[in-house]
Amino acid sequence: MATEDDYTAQPFVPRRGGLPALREAAAECRGCPLHRAATQTVFGAGKASARVMLVGEQPGDQEDRQGKPFVGPAGKLLDRALTDAGIDPADAYVTNAVKHFKFTRAEPRKRRIHKAPTLRETTACGPWLAAELDRVEPELIVVLGATAGKALLGSSFRVTQVRGTVLEEEIHGRPERLVPTVHPSAVLRADDRDGAYRGLVADLKVAAETLA
Repeated sequence: MATEDDYTAQPFVPRRGGLPALREAAAECRGCPLHRAATQTVFGAGKASARVMLVGEQPGDQEDRQGKPFVGPAGKLLDRALTDAGIDPADAYVTNAVKHFKFTRAEPRKRRIHKAPTLRETTACGPWLAAELDRVEPELIVVLGATAGKALLGSSFRVTQVRGTVLEEEIHGRPERLVPTVHPSAVLRADDRDGAYRGLVADLKVAAETLA
């Protein structure tokens, strides 16, 4: 029987069924210890016919509470940036490399502070991302930040080196086109937020042009 100590979601991923079947199965995932502290699994959202898939790092506090990806401040900024770049957010499938919120607290009852997932945790969750790619078959993947990039492209990935470019790589056995950019939360943390936002929109415009 699969346990969290195995650090793989593979035994929990159904071989058949579409996105609803995956989402239902993911709710019971115990493929790594992150499920213990999280409120719930936060699976991807969007149409199975989406032409573009956006992959972020992991759910945040609001996502963990609501059970949906990109519903917090970073998600709202991403929607605005997509619209400004000419991509309808409603036409995108959004998900994360890791499906459970990893956090730390300075004290009990204090605000939950995001903690980056380890490579082992990201790898454990990889079968869910592979299954989403298999069901959606997007024309383009937008990689949001370093953790998502390493999950898809390996540990040597550096977002600053390839952001705003179109990459062609084999991902989980499928040829894919990818456009890396920063995670929207990095824009929110930036000293020059306006400049960082313009950079994000410029990268997303590359994605829009690739889809045109």
